[in-house]
Amino acid sequence: MASGLFALLDDVSALVKASAASLDDVPAQVAKTTGKVSGIVIDDTAVTPKYVVGLDPSRELSIIYQIAKKSLINKIVILSPAALLLGYFAPWAITPILMVGGAYLCFEGFEKVHSLFSKPHEVAVESERVKVITPEELEKERVAGAVRTDIILSAEIMAIAYSQVSGQPITNQIVVMLAVAVFITVAVYGFVGLIVKADDMGVHLAQEKYPPAVQKLGRGIVKFMPRFLSILSYVGTAAMLWVGAEIIAHGIPFTSHLLDDLARALAHIPIVAWLAKALSCAVAGLLIGFVVEKTVLLLKKVFRKNKNNS
Repeated sequence: MASGLFALLDDVSALVKASAASLDDVPAQVAKTTGKVSGIVIDDTAVTPKYVVGLDPSRELSIIYQIAKKSLINKIVILSPAALLLGYFAPWAITPILMVGGAYLCFEGFEKVHSLFSKPHEVAVESERVKVITPEELEKERVAGAVRTDIILSAEIMAIAYSQVSGQPITNQIVVMLAVAVFITVAVYGFVGLIVKADDMGVHLAQEKYPPAVQKLGRGIVKFMPRFLSILSYVGTAAMLWVGAEIIAHGIPFTSHLLDDLARALAHIPIVAWLAKALSCAVAGLLIGFVVEKTVLLLKKVFRKNKNNS
């Protein structure tokens, strides 16, 4: 009896030691995973500020907090368990799901580009629509739009995180994915908060109670931020196209090999290789977004026609 108990305790001790040794690798795995999703993180960071532009400045941090909270809940409660379950029961389904998400990003990016070249009367109609809703409704609409985009990006992040730890013990998988979810959410939305409140910081620094050099810096920040936010919105749109198309490309062996061949051909000039890959994906993303938009419009017409006939 006693020997059996000691044997059991030895087994438990060995298991605990093995788990502890395995968990020692978690920081390295989190760092590796974060590097793998850097493109999507840039996309997420660049896209989010546009959802608070034009709203009450006193509500900016509250809106970002709402988006960040929902993003973290989605990652921890929905996306991480979904990735773990799919990875165990249906690993074949992960790539198609990611490709659908990539197509949605291309569609969103194409819509943004298309709006830049819309006819004046189309813009006027949109402006009229915005004028007739209350600030509270506009805020809810913006938050909902941000969360829709974020859940696609978050799904890509968690799927990539899972792919980096799929061969690890289940404890490692859970810990790494939770750590990635928290770290990336805090990093992205913390930085977004700094971006959208930078102009307020500039106004504060421009007060006369500060030395002339500090005042000049504050005024410079205030003048620079609108331009920076405008540039960031373009970067966000380009990143949506680039990331969406790259996700789709990696799901198709032929196009995945083409991207790899392009990277290898220009490997001696890393920055050129990156730019060529990003530009190729962005152009492909525009084409994919165009096809998706036309498909959606066609389906809407068919659905509307069937509804009228019924």
